[in-house]
Amino acid sequence: MNYPDESTYGSKADIISTVEFNHTGELLATGDKGGRVVIFQREQESKNQVHRRGEYNVYSTFQSHEPEFDYLKSLEIEEKINKIRWLPQQNAAYFLLSTNDKTVKLWKVSERDKRPEGYNLKDEEGRLRDPATITTLRVPVLRPMDLMVEATPRRVFANAHTYHINSISVNSDYETYMSADDLRINLWNFEITNQSFNIVDIKPANMEELTEVITAAEFHPHHCNTFVYSSSKGTIRLCDMRASALCDRHTKFFEEPEDPSNRSFFSEIISSISDVKFSHSGRYIMTRDYLTVKVWDLNMENRPIETYQVHDYLRSKLCSLYENDCIFDKFECVWNGSDSVIMTGSYNNFFRMFDRNTKRDVTLEASRENSKPRAILKPRKVCVGGKRRKDEISVDSLDFSKKILHTAWHPSENIIAVAATNNLYIFQDKVN
Repeated sequence: MNYPDESTYGSKADIISTVEFNHTGELLATGDKGGRVVIFQREQESKNQVHRRGEYNVYSTFQSHEPEFDYLKSLEIEEKINKIRWLPQQNAAYFLLSTNDKTVKLWKVSERDKRPEGYNLKDEEGRLRDPATITTLRVPVLRPMDLMVEATPRRVFANAHTYHINSISVNSDYETYMSADDLRINLWNFEITNQSFNIVDIKPANMEELTEVITAAEFHPHHCNTFVYSSSKGTIRLCDMRASALCDRHTKFFEEPEDPSNRSFFSEIISSISDVKFSHSGRYIMTRDYLTVKVWDLNMENRPIETYQVHDYLRSKLCSLYENDCIFDKFECVWNGSDSVIMTGSYNNFFRMFDRNTKRDVTLEASRENSKPRAILKPRKVCVGGKRRKDEISVDSLDFSKKILHTAWHPSENIIAVAATNNLYIFQDKVN
């Protein structure tokens, strides 16, 4: 892979909290802890450099969410962007959903390169003129101006979640979307902001009986009635909205029985699913827990068809990972455009790729050192135990403060975006 682009920030507010390509891959959006959304646009191919297609440059930056205070609960509501989801493009403007812990917003991002001139009732500065002084009528004209990209909030969907929103997912009917928190999933219509429909509610009558929470949710890519959600107990439920309005009974229940020989104090924590994603084909679901990525066939509920070890060498380190809270990190996972390769992050700014056909896997590193333009990413290896080869890194020297939680894959090409704390790396395959 080689490297076309990097953007670097500084403070804690700049830590990237979500990364998402739009449906064509021409735009890439990131959200950060400071509530900002930054959109990168891919450069068009130039005549003289046909092969150099594709650097991503900043297209628009806007403040999506501000910090708020909930007076009833005496709680601060962070401005951090939890998720961004693009809507398919219908006209010249782009639309995206962004959410923090409580409020989802629909943003319109549009371009202006002309401005109207020659008003009759206003002067050039925009002040109203005295009608008595107007003796002639002018025809207003559009004059060219420097390109401006404007982001405007079109809808604000608020006050529907008691707990923190962890997922939003746009339905394939493009009329509705859902938002999920720890205990509930709500269905929204894009046109209606003041009411949503509760489709999943796992809140027990007595909160002391609570045994699991919802960790992620996603709509099926083609069937608008079907969605999945994952839980902290390592299970996945497939629901069908045609079966009943409140989907408190799932249609399918995916769970792998635990291997008793692996049972430990940390078993429950590490089996919690941090991300769930449908394949583009809609045939498979991918889930990520703390140590593995699993691929499930929708037609087989009792076990995954593929299990990939992301960083099995951490099994012996779970105690210290529990003490420094890393064991609660929520790693995401993504498919490539053809569902043949999957990618997910790890520590030490490492990220992993698994080829489902050849069963080969690779560990790559996103860092300043190997991010020179057109640098080749060298595979990295982690060794456990005494003897270490010169190109290997010891498991004891991994940096757990550098973690890749958020990644995205271009919908049709081998271009990936990797968020390493407050740096965004974009790598692309050199065989293009």
